[in-house]
Amino acid sequence: MSVRELLPFFKWGFSLRRSNFLVPALSSDVIVTGEEAVGFEDSSRREVIANAANLNPAAASKPNPIDQAISLLTNAEIVSRVVNGSIPQYKLESELNDCTRAVEIRRQVLERALEHEVSLRSLPYDNFDYSKVLGACCENVIGYIPIPVGVAGPLLLNGTNVTIPMATTEGCLVASTHRGCKAITESGGCHASIIGRGMTRAPVVRFPDSRRATDLVHWINEPVNFEICKRAFESTSRFARLSSIKPTIAGRLVYLRFKSETGDAMGMNMISKGCEKVLEMLQTPFPEMEVIALSGNVCTDKKPAAINWIEGRGRSVVCDVVITGHIVEKLLKTTVKDIVELNQSKNLVGSAMAGSVGGFNAHAANIVTAVYIATGQDPAQNVESSNCITIMESFNDGKDLYISCTMPSIEVGTVGGGTFLPAQSTCLDVLHVKGASRERPGAHADQLAKVVCGAVLAGELSLMSALAAGHLMRSHMSLNRTKAAH
Repeated sequence: MSVRELLPFFKWGFSLRRSNFLVPALSSDVIVTGEEAVGFEDSSRREVIANAANLNPAAASKPNPIDQAISLLTNAEIVSRVVNGSIPQYKLESELNDCTRAVEIRRQVLERALEHEVSLRSLPYDNFDYSKVLGACCENVIGYIPIPVGVAGPLLLNGTNVTIPMATTEGCLVASTHRGCKAITESGGCHASIIGRGMTRAPVVRFPDSRRATDLVHWINEPVNFEICKRAFESTSRFARLSSIKPTIAGRLVYLRFKSETGDAMGMNMISKGCEKVLEMLQTPFPEMEVIALSGNVCTDKKPAAINWIEGRGRSVVCDVVITGHIVEKLLKTTVKDIVELNQSKNLVGSAMAGSVGGFNAHAANIVTAVYIATGQDPAQNVESSNCITIMESFNDGKDLYISCTMPSIEVGTVGGGTFLPAQSTCLDVLHVKGASRERPGAHADQLAKVVCGAVLAGELSLMSALAAGHLMRSHMSLNRTKAAH
């Protein structure tokens, strides 16, 4: 099969049939579900594309005569061919063997489709290495969005100063987090600990009746059978370490929530491969088992869910600090009594009255998302990663302030996803967590999760102080309003 014949599969992916067997993936590193494209194993995207076509990367870069002929056409001629359907848009990069030119042509096609009513001139596209994006991060590319990146800190975290990169368009956010970092550092620094670790995926399977569904639950719960599943699961990766499988039954449906350590990768691809292997193995003792989907939403990924709040997902982290009363008054411009009372009324009682799940905080999602975008994480996972309870108490007979943030489901990785892109990789380097840890797999992702929790602690401290002092609107009016003419 040629590269050009193969590319449509990379575009549309592969689906899992609702049958007793999983459709074999083209490569062991390709898994796609009906819910989402799980994609390629974190550390081997580029090799997969080449190996799947029985090519090496050097050979893949050489255009064949057909590609060469197309590349000799003018941009206008190629645009016409795309418009009439003779060249699919998603094939432009492979046909031209020039990613930037492909983007230029795709922009012209879009402007033509919009009848030139919209100009893309303000959407930049040049000076970007699109070869790093191809087959990995984005499809049908027309440019990129520049997002300002600021830094907060240094934050004294576990005895070490860290500077926190934050990508955001919200005025005050970086400045406020920076103020919180200063208050924490001048009070002697905060401490963060990992209290749980493990990415989850929950396939859903179906049986003819509830009796056989129950049989699977009992079978999984037998220690000897779990070990069989564990061996199958861990055979798919050097870093996967299966810690549990928790079955949930609904009639004749069974949801199997797998939980596994995944090294320095965020781990969705890794754990999905392991789940697929176990499901294949389970067809022997349970031949009537029908696989409905590799993800049955009990995972739960990118959706609010009490299960992540209670049982954790990714890294579970707690971070705390005692802020001296002097700093509360001089730097944060409030009092211990006022900020503790506000936290009780707002973050605890107010969130409870709203029926919140994991939202017992002021604005954890703000900081999580800004750090995620800067460091190449999946920003959609801020939904569960922002689960946080902020606790404030008077300390040392009311003289000082104790504050903690507990975050049970921070989902981060330092390899895979967008972490290898140059800008995001640089931000990881600022934090000294770029790539995989050679000394201890998972150490870099652990540290990034601690940084996220520490940054949230700083953001919570500063915003709550501003609210207690009545300064919130004043700062937003001065920093969060554009000076440009409308």
